[in-house]
Amino acid sequence: MNYPLTLLCRVMKVSTSGFYAWRKRPPSERAKRRACIEASVKQVHEQSHGIYGSRKIANELAERDDLANACRNTVLNAMKTLNIQSCTTRKFRPTTTRIDPGKRAADNLLDQDFSASGPNEKWVSDITYLPTSQGFCYLAVVLDLFSRKVVGWSLGDTLATSLVTDALHDAARHRLPCVGAIHHSDRGCQYTSDDYQKALGMLRMQASMSRVGCCYDNAVCERFFWSLKHEWTNRVTLADLDAARVSVFKYIHTFYNGQRKHQALGYVSPDQYEASVAA
Repeated sequence: MNYPLTLLCRVMKVSTSGFYAWRKRPPSERAKRRACIEASVKQVHEQSHGIYGSRKIANELAERDDLANACRNTVLNAMKTLNIQSCTTRKFRPTTTRIDPGKRAADNLLDQDFSASGPNEKWVSDITYLPTSQGFCYLAVVLDLFSRKVVGWSLGDTLATSLVTDALHDAARHRLPCVGAIHHSDRGCQYTSDDYQKALGMLRMQASMSRVGCCYDNAVCERFFWSLKHEWTNRVTLADLDAARVSVFKYIHTFYNGQRKHQALGYVSPDQYEASVAA
């Protein structure tokens, strides 16, 4: 329903001349800055595929030397105005893996010390499942704790030992682990198998395994899987194994390793962190 302007001005207790003067008045510097911030917040949010929240968006804007530089509270207000939020709002729920009672597990050498003084000193590995329209497929990854970078991965439709050995061989093709480097995993039957332990021996790595039922001993891998699913694969329907492989490749190689900011790395990506240390 439309109302006369004179009536609206009378209700709001303003003059019609004042209203017209307000319409002709140019935007204030504060309004210009707010509009600039909102545009930049929307851009960063879209570039992160809707993943970043106010903290990481504010960090991204802080790296830009322009009008859009803003604190986290300002970014949060802009996100509320734009009605956008991070797509990763669910809580972290770790998972566990079956144990083969016929195999002896390695000692927990890592002992939840997820720090490393350099690359290829500590690797962590784990397996998760991804649903597709044709059933489940399984992903094994190897991460370097120094930079949280995914250095090797493998995707298959079975939980055979070859899944994890392929991921380890993929990592070894790209990186040469230090002699005596720690390789940590859970006590899953794939990791306690003779084939996998032989592969670790050929790389001269020390096997380390989590305690029974304590997924937090391998929290970095568990967190990566949480990010992969809630930031990426849960947002689409994967048709089959090939579609899952393409999706995982895109996440790891075009976003996670090269672009995604990590709080533990000072809000830079794994590739950027390694490059800065090397420099």
